Amino acid sequence: MALIRMLARLSGYVHLNQGLKCLGASSQSKRLQHTATHSSSCNYQLLPDCLELNYGGLVMHFDYVWLRDHCRSASCYNSKTNQRNLDTASIDLNIRPLKSRVDEDNLFLTWPDGHMTRYNLTWLAQNSYEGRKRSAMQPRILWNADIYSSAKVPSASWDKFMSCDEELKNFLNNFLLYGIAFVEGAPPTLEATETATQRVSLIRETMYGRMWNFTSDFSRGDTAYTKLALDRHTDTSYFQEPCGIQVFHCLRHEGTGGRTLLVDGFHAADAVLQRTPANFELLSHVPIKHEYVENLSEHRNHMIGIGPVLNVYPWNNEVYMIRYNNYDRSVINTVPHDVVRRWYAAHRQLSAELRRPDNELWVKLKPGKVLFIDNWRVLHGRESFTGLRQLCGCYLTRDDVLNTARSLGLHA
Repeated sequence: MALIRMLARLSGYVHLNQGLKCLGASSQSKRLQHTATHSSSCNYQLLPDCLELNYGGLVMHFDYVWLRDHCRSASCYNSKTNQRNLDTASIDLNIRPLKSRVDEDNLFLTWPDGHMTRYNLTWLAQNSYEGRKRSAMQPRILWNADIYSSAKVPSASWDKFMSCDEELKNFLNNFLLYGIAFVEGAPPTLEATETATQRVSLIRETMYGRMWNFTSDFSRGDTAYTKLALDRHTDTSYFQEPCGIQVFHCLRHEGTGGRTLLVDGFHAADAVLQRTPANFELLSHVPIKHEYVENLSEHRNHMIGIGPVLNVYPWNNEVYMIRYNNYDRSVINTVPHDVVRRWYAAHRQLSAELRRPDNELWVKLKPGKVLFIDNWRVLHGRESFTGLRQLCGCYLTRDDVLNTARSLGLHA
């Protein structure tokens, strides 16, 4: 991973077969200033350029500037507002602690100006690079059709969803784990759908409006406004920040067909990572342009979004967003010629995973059943249909969905 190796070099580490160790550790017997062992579960060493901490079986390394910057004393940090008081730019980049000690729960460092910092050992473990590297930012369950169906994930009841925070919490927990969640028993109106979405988040207004309510009248320059089948895709890939959550509610359908297709993009991406890591790296590093051009009498829009197909956290390769839409992918002019063919091969492998029949979850939307989709994770599509089909919905701001979940005590 080129990016991780670069970050490792910048932070004063080298990547070895057995993990990250501080530079200069090979001669630590001569250069070590302090070595302390206080219990079988905790020991630490003050190395020339970092503090090495072994706690709970995890070996961690902390840069001294980082340690000073993360002091949580009253003079350095406002615990009421959860904001930093310390001016980071004022810290000596060559700072080192003068004294150190540890007890069962805390590490204590005294700095050259006499200021003492207390660090909770569990807090250090949770916020270390090594700890973060082996943990997920957000709990999730990767699924195919059989896994999801076997889980028998319950839908939220409209009445309880609108009145009970515990029902909302359970709904959001399922949404975070699977990337989709349903509310059953909603009144089949646009107004009720809007009310349900506002229980979860703020509505994100786009050029499609705040709440959209459409049929297959081709009133917009998009295939979604037809009766044609739609292949699996994520929406608004042509935004610099694609919409986070999508909501669908079928208000009326007088005809046949029209089932909704759902595919877990993270499950497909993980399959690529496990089988062909080089393809995963290409898909997570090569920027691709998506574009939406609309030239109708009442609607003129030109949107461009650029980013890799897979967006990952560089410290642990955890995918947090997939941007996949073959309809809206623009001219590929951001990839050098010697990479293009390899990118196409990687894209082909991901497409094959997304199109595996066992990864396809088909759902028949009906009046009263509101579907929430994580547009950064779950791809959606539909089969062709006949007759009048009226759909309403909207996009939600992702930050506010996660904010609601955290406010209810969920890990998001």
